[in-house]
Amino acid sequence: MSALAHVFERAGLATVGISLVRGQAEDGRAPRLLHVDFPLGRPLGRPSDPDFQHRVLDAAFALLPRADVPVLVDFPESIVDESDGPLACTLPPRSDPSSHPAVDEAAGLRAAYERQRAAAGRTGVARLGGPERIPELVVAFTRIADGAPPEEAGLAPEEVPLGGLDVRAYYEEAALALVDHVPAARQAESWLYRRTEVGRVLVGARDALRAAEHPRRVWSVLVPVGQPGE
Repeated sequence: MSALAHVFERAGLATVGISLVRGQAEDGRAPRLLHVDFPLGRPLGRPSDPDFQHRVLDAAFALLPRADVPVLVDFPESIVDESDGPLACTLPPRSDPSSHPAVDEAAGLRAAYERQRAAAGRTGVARLGGPERIPELVVAFTRIADGAPPEEAGLAPEEVPLGGLDVRAYYEEAALALVDHVPAARQAESWLYRRTEVGRVLVGARDALRAAEHPRRVWSVLVPVGQPGE
């Protein structure tokens, strides 16, 4: 963001940005930045609170006339939430005892996922073919976790991170339909990795790929920083 701001400024366009990581903001020295002490991923603060979000935007745009750049100003309010604690979501009961628990679990969450997709009008499960491929992807990751190379599990190495992101999005979106409140920043993510069968499979797949010395770009997105083993 800071690099783009410098490019636009050289072209005569005034810029302003919002920073969530002060160290990066200081290093990038963008012309005008508003730093907010909010959970990562929520630069405007509280979800479903338009008044608060507009205060953040007003504070950011108020920096546009400043010519004494670089300017880094702190927003006066902070937000602290339980961003790392997992949600309390009830998982569906087993419906097919003959299938792998992770595959059965993912299939059981399809209704919740579809409710959330209909409510939001969009989905992040779009990298490798959509929600129809989720069971297939979960099977592939169970095989990788058991030591199979990605190609034998049905995924090219470059598809592994994309498949992981699709599975993560599927679970996090399903979680939103299973709770009656807006979760804190990383609660759905923590629920996936600390409470579900698929979370355990993704951790196992990450560990197996890393042990087999695959490039970091192949396995790193399977488990975000701050989740088990990271």
